[in-house]
Parts: sequence; C-alpha cells; structure tokens
Amino acid sequence: MTLPRRYSERVESVGDELLFSYGTLQQPEVQLDTFGRIVAAEPDILPGFTVDYAEIVDERVVDVSGHAVHPIVRATGNPLDKVVGKVLSITEDELDAADEYEVSLYRRISAPLASGRVAWVYVSV
Repeated sequence: MTLPRRYSERVESVGDELLFSYGTLQQPEVQLDTFGRIVAAEPDILPGFTVDYAEIVDERVVDVSGHAVHPIVRATGNPLDKVVGKVLSITEDELDAADEYEVSLYRRISAPLASGRVAWVYVSV
C-alpha cells in the first residue's frame, strides 16, 4: 500500500519501547488515531505462537480499524509455529495508548522475537 505523501512524511522512529504488531496496529489510520503519528516499523517474527481470530464488540475499535474481526495470538510452545508481523518503536505514553486501544480479549506480555529482540505483544487472555 502506498501512503499519501502527508502520511509518509510523518513516519517517525522514536521511543524506547518495542511493540510487536501482527494486526490492526500496523494500519496507518489506527496509528494516527492511537499514537497521533505513523510509527516506524521493521519486519520480525514471533516464534511459538499461532494466530486465531476474535470478534470485537467495542464500537470505537471497530470504527477506527474498519474491522469487527481482529487477529489474536496464542502461545503454542512449538518453535515451528510463528507469527509474522512488525516491530513498532514507540514511547511509554504510546504503549499506554496501545493498552487503551486493545480490548479486554488481549493482555500484553514480553516475548522474544526471531531477530533476538524482546518486544511487547498482545496475546489472548
């Protein structure tokens, strides 16, 4: 997807927190609504997890994301299972904003990524 120039000019890499996103937090419109900016992201992989899908009933989240069904990951412990996503570099305040965006079906944990980095990730409760 090619972003309009006004979005691409606002891509910033700031913050000490790493957040692994495999879903709607990668969407420019969700980032603008949640963080007030487009966030720099790098591809990575979350090993030992698989993707399921959950129906979202929070109208605000559905309106912002444009989807009533969102991906949600769960741990399998099998290193052959993996979830492809992106690592977002965000601030502590933005991490708090991401916590507000995610609904009660998710909880935030710290997990090792295939790159060797450790990042926050929202997983199934």
